[in-house]
Amino acid sequence: MSSKLFTRGGFALPGTSMQFKTGTWRVQRPVHRSLNAPCHCACPAGEDPQAYISRLDQGDLRGAWETLVQANPLPAVTGRVCPHPCENSCNRGEYDSPLAIHSIERFLGDRAIAENWAYPVSRPAADAKRVAIIGAGPAGLSCAYHMTRLGYHATLFTAVPEAGGTLHAIPGYRLPADIISAETQRILDIGIDFKPNHRLGRDIHLSDLRQEFAAVFIAVGTQLSREWSVGGVTPRDLHVGLNVLKEWMAVGSVPMSNSVAVIGGGNTSVDLSRIMKRAGIPEVHLITYNGIPGMDTAPEDMMRAVPREIAQAQEEGIIIHTHRGIRRLILRGERVVGVEMVHMKKMPDQQGNLKRVSFEGTETVLHVDQVIPAIGQIINPAGLETLLEGKHFLSVEASGNVTGHDGLFAGGDARANGDGTVTAAVGDGRRAAEAMARYIKAATPPPESDCTPIRFSQLNTHYYEPAPRNEEPTLPVEQRMGEEEIEGSLDHAQVAAEARRCFSCGSCMSCDNCWTLCPDSAVLKSVAHAGEDPGYHFDYDYCKGCGLCAHECPCGYIEMVDDL
Repeated sequence: MSSKLFTRGGFALPGTSMQFKTGTWRVQRPVHRSLNAPCHCACPAGEDPQAYISRLDQGDLRGAWETLVQANPLPAVTGRVCPHPCENSCNRGEYDSPLAIHSIERFLGDRAIAENWAYPVSRPAADAKRVAIIGAGPAGLSCAYHMTRLGYHATLFTAVPEAGGTLHAIPGYRLPADIISAETQRILDIGIDFKPNHRLGRDIHLSDLRQEFAAVFIAVGTQLSREWSVGGVTPRDLHVGLNVLKEWMAVGSVPMSNSVAVIGGGNTSVDLSRIMKRAGIPEVHLITYNGIPGMDTAPEDMMRAVPREIAQAQEEGIIIHTHRGIRRLILRGERVVGVEMVHMKKMPDQQGNLKRVSFEGTETVLHVDQVIPAIGQIINPAGLETLLEGKHFLSVEASGNVTGHDGLFAGGDARANGDGTVTAAVGDGRRAAEAMARYIKAATPPPESDCTPIRFSQLNTHYYEPAPRNEEPTLPVEQRMGEEEIEGSLDHAQVAAEARRCFSCGSCMSCDNCWTLCPDSAVLKSVAHAGEDPGYHFDYDYCKGCGLCAHECPCGYIEMVDDL
């Protein structure tokens, strides 16, 4: 603590009330207690937006980015494609509108690329342990990055010529290819040993990697489409969603028709529908079991795709048939000429479990000449047969350990019960890296922590002014013809304005309220630490425990506890 501490009454003369220590009157005392902001608890990657937004608010752009990449090395990517549950949880949403956290994340990621900021990572020592990562998608890149941060040599294998994995299957109007290339290459440049064109089961084998490396992380993604038929019937010219997306990304073409029905409810089905429209197919239908995200749709019934992507698809003319399934294919010879849809909805069965039920008498016919299923993918089992044991995904513990296999870790789309987002894959890679480091050191895992967020009711919002949210510019529908990015960036002034809107939930914002309003001058401010957390200290000799400081703290950083 600095020796220079002063209060509003710090210049009182001898013989005044400063001689009377009123702390003995107290039954409660104030304490500083950092609480989790809800944006932090909601982030699948483990980011703490409040922390980097605070640095941004101080004008320290590079420091904000360095704080951000302590958790997520791909902010330019995730700032574009993440469904940002952090914003749905933002306490500011109960006051006027949530912070545009994804826009801030994107701005910082883009600025780092433009100015070539070096990741705050030191190269491992020459004799550091070596780890292997199989798969260079977001989970694999994240794991390799965090293992390097932790002081290990990371070797990253991928079956294809470039890093990025299924990021390259996201259309350019959502995620430009140059952003993928720039951010992935910057991660590789921190000292990761990158091995392209190394396919598991052909060029590398799990048994060999386990002998050569101290730990292995498996992030192979899901490259095989699920089998699809309607009552055992499939069209002769069946195309599946992920393959069509890859073809579009590679050569810019799709199977053409006059009308198409895309089956599914995730991001692949929505992306596929939008590129089919861009390719010139006049009528594009999306048929999904689920409902469109909104106030009237239960969370478990919502389409898995990013809500803003669904809204943009509707703006572009995609016709979405919700709560519908395919009862039968209508064929002429072996060619599709239509589908019979039936209304479906989740209903509780006799045990109370929700089950999808079709309603007789709700059948309707939709005339289309092409059907493309986009109902999800599974792992290519080559090289992983002993781990999969006939299953489609890897069983993985919360820390990232492959169940029953010491020294093996996995994450991303390859693990069972994943949510399929880029951000979740980044978080998987980080958590697995931490678990791999513990495994190598034979360290005891830390106790499980529950990220309980501070609630809106714990804030004193009287000290905040209403301020409109800064929305990113969006390309008009009539201009969405090709691969030009639909959503633009906020500028520096707009991002700074968003940072000023942050409530700083659960963390000191150096507002001086406690220091200014304490009736007993019992709050001391450290000159050397002013503006940092904590810059204030309680003088319990004079604090009567009135609770005014806690009541008037805007961000819930002060709590009254019993003075035992």
